[in-house]
Amino acid sequence: MNANNYAVIMAGGIGSRFWPMSRTAYPKQFLDILNTGHTLLQSTFNRFAKIIPVENIFIVTANDYTDIVNQQLPQLPVSNIIGEPERKNTAPCIALIALKIKKLNPQANLIVSPSDHLIENETVFIHHCLTALAESAAGDKLITFGIQPSHANTGYGYIQYEANQPNTSAYKVKRFTEKPDKKTAIQFLQNGSYLWNSGIFFWKADTIINAFRMYMPNMFDVFVCGQLDLNTEKEAAAIEHIYQHCPSISIDYGILEKAENVYVMPVAFGWNDLGTWNSAWENAEKDHSLNAIKGHNTMAIDSRGCIVHSTDKKLVLVGGVSDLIIVNTPDALLICNKDNEQQIKEYLTIVKETKGELYL
Repeated sequence: MNANNYAVIMAGGIGSRFWPMSRTAYPKQFLDILNTGHTLLQSTFNRFAKIIPVENIFIVTANDYTDIVNQQLPQLPVSNIIGEPERKNTAPCIALIALKIKKLNPQANLIVSPSDHLIENETVFIHHCLTALAESAAGDKLITFGIQPSHANTGYGYIQYEANQPNTSAYKVKRFTEKPDKKTAIQFLQNGSYLWNSGIFFWKADTIINAFRMYMPNMFDVFVCGQLDLNTEKEAAAIEHIYQHCPSISIDYGILEKAENVYVMPVAFGWNDLGTWNSAWENAEKDHSLNAIKGHNTMAIDSRGCIVHSTDKKLVLVGGVSDLIIVNTPDALLICNKDNEQQIKEYLTIVKETKGELYL
């Protein structure tokens, strides 16, 4: 393994679309959503541990979750678990970890990835990761994986690339587009030069730090003022101070949509960002009636196309229904149409207004 290669796993989200299974105190990245025997975080860690030395894998998460990460990944050095005092989206997280790792190794070359994605073909994924790492190490490129779209999905961002570049694995990005409407997504699919934005990135620590210096100078200055305390006993206090002066902004908005050295690698390895219950249903094992059931004490009779998650403490019988999301936890039960899954966040707003934060 190359000692200059590092993996950064971002694991600070809440996963509210997976409520009531995913909660603020214990969100989806720490759960076994697909009933595989591993949590999403563990699966992501195990994937990268095949090509990155364990001591070079870092987890960035919320302060409240550092103990959970330590419990789920006991093989990871505690110093490699970085707590954020506030959720400020991906740009501050990436600036922090790039500066921290560069202090450890000025030649560092990074993979930056979410913690909760599904990768079906890990062999192909690893091959593409090694190709992207070699590409980013060889030059000052900001590289992202672009997923070959299989359908006109309105839940993903899209990347258009300049296709007239022969003999290359990474193409210059033309533009980023946030989640489009259905008509636009169909046009993107027909165009052939659009890819889904995976949110998986490759770059040298130096390259991304220089991008912050150029495109987000105010944030860069804040981090530079505190970087001397990174990798010391003063690190937690320094991060607390830094985050008080950082805006909440994504790396896409802050840098990638502005920079000239952004490239995309078109890839296909069975990717899904597992952002909704529908995506979990699509990727879960199903019975002959296309029901995806988790819970040994759960039965589906004359029902079709449902996803059912329940504990084994009581019998749950689902009868004569179709295309429902049914999630049973000790203190909350969700039943809704699969077509309404995008409204779950709105439902939670109503729950908070009427019941407070007890069930969040």
